[in-house]
Amino acid sequence: MKNYRITVNGNVYDVSVEELNGSVASVPVMQTSVPVVTPKVSQPVATPAGAVTITSPMPGKIISVKVNVGAAVKKDDIIMILEAMKMENEIVASQDGIVASINVNEGAAVEAGTVLASLN
Repeated sequence: MKNYRITVNGNVYDVSVEELNGSVASVPVMQTSVPVVTPKVSQPVATPAGAVTITSPMPGKIISVKVNVGAAVKKDDIIMILEAMKMENEIVASQDGIVASINVNEGAAVEAGTVLASLN
């Protein structure tokens, strides 16, 4: 019998697992009263390549990236679309320039202040 402590959505469970004839069966799960501090999982931090950074104004999910690295953009051109609270928000170029980096992928969850892209 092996004992494991598993955290699911901030709840801690102690689980005992017993091996039976080469197969694994679990014993009923019991929740403990141990306080849990779950570390926040975040996207890898990419260093912006350009001099001007474009950051997320709010937490949300990137649903579309509209430009590629190397593309010339004008001020207020759409760089990507950020979904927040079921609304699509356009993330735009803050000035004319060349896209130096795209620091997030479509589908990425971002926090306010996350660097999304950079321009030169």
